[in-house]
Amino acid sequence: MNDVVVVGAGLAGVACARALQESGVGVRVLDRGYVPGGRMASKRLWGRPVDLGASYFTVDDPGFAAVVDDWAARDLARPWTDTFTAIDADGSSSKTGPVRWGATHGLRSLVEDLAQDLGVERREVTDLADLEAAIVVLAMPDPQARRLVGDHPVAELLDREWEPVIALAARWPDRSWDLDGAFVNDDRDVAWIADDGRRRGDDAPVLVAHSTPAFAARHLDDPGGAAPAMVEAVRRSLGVGEPDEVHVHRWTFARPTGEREAAYALVDGDALVGVCGDGWGPRPKVETAWVSGTSLGQALARRLSAAGTPST
Repeated sequence: MNDVVVVGAGLAGVACARALQESGVGVRVLDRGYVPGGRMASKRLWGRPVDLGASYFTVDDPGFAAVVDDWAARDLARPWTDTFTAIDADGSSSKTGPVRWGATHGLRSLVEDLAQDLGVERREVTDLADLEAAIVVLAMPDPQARRLVGDHPVAELLDREWEPVIALAARWPDRSWDLDGAFVNDDRDVAWIADDGRRRGDDAPVLVAHSTPAFAARHLDDPGGAAPAMVEAVRRSLGVGEPDEVHVHRWTFARPTGEREAAYALVDGDALVGVCGDGWGPRPKVETAWVSGTSLGQALARRLSAAGTPST
């Protein structure tokens, strides 16, 4: 009963739990999935992990930079590229920006690394009352959190909407393209294509495409049916042939819309409820999720310390 219960073992939930644990606060982490990772998801396809969720991450926050430096020193994370391609009706052009990072073993492996000492429990949570906990953290998109909180006062803050995305992974017999990633502008079906071989560093002939939100909304009930149109969009964008194999994954809540400056929510009620994730903060990024979860964990630790709550 004295433990903080964190629901959701994506990066934000794991970062929150680690911040609590490092402050001596008892914490339990629950997740409905078999492995941690959330939307930093990797699935083993064609003999290797393929990133189906987040495509990469950038580094700006000093605290997150220290975590990334540790991953890099252990060959878990690697700089990928600072240059992407923009494709539109007039052709293609190069766009340079911050260094994007990938993960040697897939992005999910980074969340698993941070979760090693947390003992994540597999459990489906359908209502806050089922937890019998005085302090709960919901590390998930607003629509999913709204389903759990009922009439708790935190519900008033869960007003951000989220867009869906269909992810298509495809394998070719060999590489016939020369790019790291491409923003596909003005296409009705596909918005982004990533070279999974280059971001992983093994040069496998695998691409991962993300659909437009409108296309995904039409295929949420039958994501497999989205594959032919997405394959055709990749082919016309890059001028490649038919892939040998494909895999499709549905993200009902892929990314938030609008803006929100607050890094997290923390609201009293029948239970003290916090909410964190990449939907909290200025931009929905991997780094945002880590900062949100870490900031909430530190805020909870300070509050519990001030209240004289025993730690473990």
